Amino acid sequence: MAERLLFDGTRLSLTLERLAWQVIENRLGTQNLCLIGLQPRGVYLARRIHNLLQELLPDAQIPYGELDATFYRDDFRRGKGPLVPNATRIDFLLENRTVLLVDDVLYTGRTIRAALDALLAFGRPEAVQLLVLIDRRWKRELPIQATYVGLEVDTPSDERVLVSWSETGAPDGVRIVAHPTPTPPAT
Repeated sequence: MAERLLFDGTRLSLTLERLAWQVIENRLGTQNLCLIGLQPRGVYLARRIHNLLQELLPDAQIPYGELDATFYRDDFRRGKGPLVPNATRIDFLLENRTVLLVDDVLYTGRTIRAALDALLAFGRPEAVQLLVLIDRRWKRELPIQATYVGLEVDTPSDERVLVSWSETGAPDGVRIVAHPTPTPPAT
């Protein structure tokens, strides 16, 4: 399995800080802004972006939540076993707020579509913006585009983008891992 490093911990930190500043500049502050991290992997990025925004704007009150869109996916019944969803924690209404939806990797767009459906259970936001660390542009299946992007990469379908976070016990970083094409059995 071939592997290449896109981000080490230092570059990841710099990228997260740049993304936080872009949110502040684009929004001219954080009025009516809330952050929602997508379970399971987007929450690590969302927590870090939220912490950075709180450090950069200590007087700002930015609500933070976590959303699981498992049962809103169009493919949730295709698995082999029962699904185990992650927790959804949103203790505020989305009415008249700009929701900054955060996920680690944007690929087909199906997770984001499901998250948009799931968000409606918490009110009708004024606007939804999307922040992703990695945008894999080649395999988009739905017309979904991120507002804030750490890095755009063009990778074929047989490669995976793996984001690791120190919160999970792994060193911070982003890698592309190529999965070898399986060899057909000999006949």
